[in-house]
Amino acid sequence: MNVTKKKGTHKILKFFIFIVAAILVLAASFFILIFANEYKPAPEENISVNGTSSNQLKQNETVRVVTWNIGFGALGKNTDFFMDGGKSVKTSGKNEITENLNAIVEELKSLNSQIVFIQEIDLNSSRTFKINQRDFICEKIGNFQNTFANNFKCLFVPYPVPPMGKVDSGILTLSKFPVSSAKRIQLPVPFKFPVRACNLKRCLLVNRTAITGTSKELVTVNLHLEAYDDGEGKKQQTLILKKILEEESQKGNYVIAGGDFNQTFDTVDLKDFPQNEKLWKPGKIETEIFTYDFYTLMDSGNPTCRSLDKPFDSTKDFQFYVIDGFIVSKNIQVKKIETVQLNFENSDHNPVLLEVVLTGEEID
Repeated sequence: MNVTKKKGTHKILKFFIFIVAAILVLAASFFILIFANEYKPAPEENISVNGTSSNQLKQNETVRVVTWNIGFGALGKNTDFFMDGGKSVKTSGKNEITENLNAIVEELKSLNSQIVFIQEIDLNSSRTFKINQRDFICEKIGNFQNTFANNFKCLFVPYPVPPMGKVDSGILTLSKFPVSSAKRIQLPVPFKFPVRACNLKRCLLVNRTAITGTSKELVTVNLHLEAYDDGEGKKQQTLILKKILEEESQKGNYVIAGGDFNQTFDTVDLKDFPQNEKLWKPGKIETEIFTYDFYTLMDSGNPTCRSLDKPFDSTKDFQFYVIDGFIVSKNIQVKKIETVQLNFENSDHNPVLLEVVLTGEEID
């Protein structure tokens, strides 16, 4: 090999080494930035209460409560999702998301509820074109107070391909009754570093409302428990929920917890929704841990959730779940629980409606 060719080879090799080193440095810097800015909420945080409400909550009046996982406005019937065996990461365009959000608001209005628990609502996420869905819904729905707690916050989620990007998401509670205080309570995180850094930090959103003419409060708990763990995370989070509910019940307060449990109560009849072993499987809650002081409520008449392994088509066999519902203290009379069948038009979940009366007496 002549000297000129040898020098040319060395230059190419040096350039190649430089490029590889630069890529490695940039990648390392990127991941250091993500891990250094990991969302690390405190065990308990006070949450601001926004909006106005002039409706006073009274004993012995009927209260309607809705829980709905809205799938960040991007999981309508035409979508699949990579975490459920589908292919899509960014599942809907901006116009589709706006249409879904408008439809969700109109449905909530038609349900005429005084309290609404919403899960999977984005504030500033790449997957939903940075639409502030909290402001969108609160501005359109009218006279409600609102509280919000993050449960997923990451500068950049680097998986899959293409990556999810920035996520800023959480749970929202709307109330037509004045909320005296609100608190975010952190739940155990079952994932280890580095997965933990880019994963959800699940929580409970606890609101308190005074009841006119009594010293008691209505304590509402909005929740969205673990989904993609090995099962132990769900169990630990459920036990924390149980402890909090029992503490409030023992004070004589009225307690309503609702949301997406990602589990099915063991009292639910699932014969109409057989499990496809190839798809995601929810956990099971042994309701005997709650039933001494509480009612555990899910409606098995209609599915509350569908699998996202493919777009929804009601004419084909599909995987359905019953994982959304309520836990209610026994000083509350339950008049109705109903899954509102919307055929997953604008979300991969159906809303669930609860109608109760704050009686002050245990109803067997």
